[in-house]
Amino acid sequence: MKRKMMAILCAASMMGAMLASTTAFAEGEQIALITMDSIDQHWISLNEGAQEAAEELGATVTFMSPNTKDDAQQIECVNNAVAGGYQAIIVAANGPDAITSALEEAVEAGIKLVYVDSPANVDAEATFSTDNEAAGTTAGEEMIAALEEKGITSGTIGIVNVNAATDSTVKREAGFRAAFEGTDFEILETQYGEGDAAKSQTIAENYITQGVVGIFGCNEGSTTGAGNAIKASGNEDIVGVGFDKSDTILNLISDGYLLATMAQNPDVMGYEGVKAAVAAINGEDLGGEVTDTGVSVITAESLAESETEEAETEAATE
Repeated sequence: MKRKMMAILCAASMMGAMLASTTAFAEGEQIALITMDSIDQHWISLNEGAQEAAEELGATVTFMSPNTKDDAQQIECVNNAVAGGYQAIIVAANGPDAITSALEEAVEAGIKLVYVDSPANVDAEATFSTDNEAAGTTAGEEMIAALEEKGITSGTIGIVNVNAATDSTVKREAGFRAAFEGTDFEILETQYGEGDAAKSQTIAENYITQGVVGIFGCNEGSTTGAGNAIKASGNEDIVGVGFDKSDTILNLISDGYLLATMAQNPDVMGYEGVKAAVAAINGEDLGGEVTDTGVSVITAESLAESETEEAETEAATE
């Protein structure tokens, strides 16, 4: 019933956009934006970047993503985009294997394919994403440095990931694990929370009862869950490091429950993804190029510095 309802919602979203933008269909490029879900702040920011580019270029971008991370629902949205006559699909694949057939059918129908954040196993015109493995290694190095500063040189580490298939988070985990090679720390078996903050918090709480010294969250929901679990435990000696940037995550960092997060640039992914889609629709060969959209490490110190700079800027303009 849930999947049937999501299919109806995806179809309704597509039909509403078609009815509301008949003129745009005739004049501008029609692009479907399908991310893993439509709730995480990461995807909302990506859509904002996409809409900015669409306005500049005179294209129409329809954000028609599922309301939760689910392969079947995402596939249904792809099928709806094909049936709706969209000229390009920009997608962040939840399951790169699961969505393959649907994307192959889209390409066979002449639809241009662009990846943002997380690719699938079908050749695309272009990909815009973080160098996730490198960023995962940076996350591990940040955790090791913080633990050593506390005088901790051994102990167990927990990882909360989304699932075992999503390309971006799998690479983040691989990079994170690589950072600990040659150390005396032991990384426990990864647990999966489907990117859901509540499920991830339960997993992190279980890790804490096992006496971990650190927890790594591989995406927004995982990181939020880990931070909330550390907060609930009252044990601020546990080092939490994660991925993505949301108001909740930034507050957890400011309050000392998370050490750092690897902040991506989803707005850049969306913006550049639309530019690439429009170019491909108009016959430009993009060669399947993969572009690293960058990542920055956000800590309590960097947040404080940003706040100080903002205050100084405001004071200077008064």
